[in-house]
Amino acid sequence: MRATLIYGAGDVRVEHVPDPKLLEPTDAVVRVLRSCICGSDLWPYGSKPAADHGARIGHEFLGVVEDVGSEVSGLKSGDVVVAPFVWADNTCDFCAEGLQTSCRHGGQWGASDVDGGQGEAVRVPQAQGTLVKLPVGEDSALLPSLLTLSDVFSTGHHCAVTAGVGPRTTVTVIGDGAVGLSAVLAAKRLGAERIVLMGRHAARTDLGREFGATDVIAERGEEGVEKLRELTGGDGTHTVLECVGLKPALETAFGVVRDGGVVSRVGAPQYAEVPMDFGVFMRNVTLTGGVAPARAYIDELLPDILDGKIEPGKVFDRTVGFDEVPDGYRAMADREALKVLIRP
Repeated sequence: MRATLIYGAGDVRVEHVPDPKLLEPTDAVVRVLRSCICGSDLWPYGSKPAADHGARIGHEFLGVVEDVGSEVSGLKSGDVVVAPFVWADNTCDFCAEGLQTSCRHGGQWGASDVDGGQGEAVRVPQAQGTLVKLPVGEDSALLPSLLTLSDVFSTGHHCAVTAGVGPRTTVTVIGDGAVGLSAVLAAKRLGAERIVLMGRHAARTDLGREFGATDVIAERGEEGVEKLRELTGGDGTHTVLECVGLKPALETAFGVVRDGGVVSRVGAPQYAEVPMDFGVFMRNVTLTGGVAPARAYIDELLPDILDGKIEPGKVFDRTVGFDEVPDGYRAMADREALKVLIRP
């Protein structure tokens, strides 16, 4: 079969690899219907040292069950399923607490001997705990939105949930990438009435308004902080959702959050130091967030997608086949595409 491999910075190739097969009785083999390129895939795409052998990549996919191991129940050949961006048994103590990202028996796609999600098929470890059956057909128009449950929409939702977004909170979302726009949609779904989106790409912020943003601020840095303070009577907002930014984005977050408020950050952080000085401490600002346990949210979010109440799949603005995957990476890295959908 064909799969995506990364050899180094800017060097993504589609090559033939061995077809996946069951290795453990808890495995399943899934034929991929849709996968995609994540913003976090762009970090190795921009910095990975060159290697003689490519590494599998990709962690967002949905597909059709082709085969299951002898210890897998509740799934059968022909089921359409979505996989969270980490695999987990969904039974250990951490999973029971809704923290499948810390599963004692789980792991990451593309690590060790585990397939990456950007391939024509995937061996799924701990399949019974990982995969979520979807009540749709292989050709459903909902597939792009259902795919966002794998990572991007669940991550935006996690950002809003950990910040405590609700009907009585005001929200600032920093970042107009796919996660930021997903956070806008998640905040709206949770009842927030005022959602300020900080972003400067018109096509993206227009989608943000469609998703529920009430205000858009294009300015950055101190100018952006001042603009938001003006919008909120000088106070800032109760919650700030910092979505996959660098350290200046977090500094902006502390600048626009209301005293006693909460800043939540999601995405793969690319900095080690957090600028929470004495002034931030004196304002009783809370910093939270972290990696999203997507499996914990899928059951809650799925019905609204099936019912057509939300359409998070609108973050996909380009669709490619496998031959075009390298160009899909380039387009996202060059900000020509918001998020690229891969259709094998």
